[in-house]
Amino acid sequence: MATLLLISGSLRQGSFNRKLLNAAATLWAGDTVMGEINLPIYNGDDEDKSGVPDAALRLASQIDKADAVLIATPEYNQSIPGGLKNALDWVSRADAKPWADKPVAIVSAAAGRSGGARAQYALRLAMNPFQPRLLTGPEVMVAAAHKEFGSDGGLVGEIYQKSLKTLLEKLAHEAERA
Repeated sequence: MATLLLISGSLRQGSFNRKLLNAAATLWAGDTVMGEINLPIYNGDDEDKSGVPDAALRLASQIDKADAVLIATPEYNQSIPGGLKNALDWVSRADAKPWADKPVAIVSAAAGRSGGARAQYALRLAMNPFQPRLLTGPEVMVAAAHKEFGSDGGLVGEIYQKSLKTLLEKLAHEAERA
């Protein structure tokens, strides 16, 4: 059974993107692990003085050990949240290169009608230097996210459920190929 690492680009525990990851976890046949991106702001002087923080090394290790990674990103000002970009920067400083050839899928939930399309595009650009195996679809962009999750936190939109299930099946297939 493949292990899926879930990374939320939102730091809020009750965020729509965390809810989207929870929905994905119920569809994944293997184990799931939630990664943590609440890291200090990257500063080369701090790295020179103290090295890579333990939390960043832990995230790098989780990425390395996972068979696949699913990242859910909100869209902040037409891009990815600073905390998510910061986490990518810190992981890039670890000795291991955990993203290399790792199957990765991106999903998003946002208040706007595009569902985070620009954030997904920005995240793909930010991930390119790490050379993961980024899945191209199906794209899961939950628009008007405040209407798409029930009172229990579950994803209610049938089209989103179907697209998420298909994406996870493709991700599982890519994890098996690794």
